[in-house]
Amino acid sequence: METKYCYELEFKVRDYECDMQGIVNNANYQHYLEHARHEFLQQTGTNFNEIRLKGIEPVVSRIEIDYKNSLHSQDYFICKLYVRKEGIKFVFYQDIYRKCDHKLCVKGRVETVCINNGKLSRGDELVPYFEKYL
Repeated sequence: METKYCYELEFKVRDYECDMQGIVNNANYQHYLEHARHEFLQQTGTNFNEIRLKGIEPVVSRIEIDYKNSLHSQDYFICKLYVRKEGIKFVFYQDIYRKCDHKLCVKGRVETVCINNGKLSRGDELVPYFEKYL
């Protein structure tokens, strides 16, 4: 079964993102995943600043990352994602592929919830932005 991604973003590994072993430090993968979600949100017609001004705070409640293959300095890679509404959560399924050989490097699952004016909400405020991707 082929995964139906709704968004892709290309990156290049920077030298300072690598550890002493010469591979991308595990924490940097979270930055890649987060940046891709932020850019995806921009594509939907809004951004974090705009929704924060409305009192809506999307926050990560859980992250699962499976590391499959390492990225190295100067590697190009593509972060791909699709999103699902699961109860009150929006769940982002994000995969990172090395561009040169299309090897899967990371499988991620990021659960997010919405806080609306200080209270947990069902996330309905974001459905208009995400509905064509769900």
